[in-house]
Amino acid sequence: MDINQLIKDCQANNIIAQRLLYEQYCHQLFTCCKRYIKNIEDAEECLMNGYLKIFKSIGTFEGDCVASLYGWMKKIMINECLMKLRKKNALLFIEMDDSIIDASVEPNILEEINAKEIYALIQELPAGYKSIFNLFVVDQLSHKEIATLLKISEGTSKSQLNKARLYLKKLMNNQNSTKNEFRKRG
Repeated sequence: MDINQLIKDCQANNIIAQRLLYEQYCHQLFTCCKRYIKNIEDAEECLMNGYLKIFKSIGTFEGDCVASLYGWMKKIMINECLMKLRKKNALLFIEMDDSIIDASVEPNILEEINAKEIYALIQELPAGYKSIFNLFVVDQLSHKEIATLLKISEGTSKSQLNKARLYLKKLMNNQNSTKNEFRKRG
């Protein structure tokens, strides 16, 4: 189906078109929600609430291609997740004692850790760190865009990203140390 026709049909509240749009993007958008929301039920709720907003506001969508539609829907999902975190007061930006984190990563650690393990470690970041890390690294927003979205200063965005990276390095080092201990025992 032509994307422009699908959008027009969704704007006309055509349930079949809405179902097609949902099925086309639900997996990708749910993955996006899970990057921000650790609890699966909360991530599902964000997905459903996001789709409700998409269907209510699809008349405001002005793009004309699949990429722009997906980007527009993804932005709605991210906003929904951030609102959920704010409601739970989980989107706290914490200060961390920099002396407890070694900024270096153990040699060869990236050769010994796979993408699934890195994703799991990102999920362990505190919500504020994880949100800024995802917004900057994964969703490629600028610090200015992040600051506007989260109502913080650009400096806070940069600082929290740096601390998120340091924290992630610490988690990677800890995981690598645990793996090495397991190998020594085995």
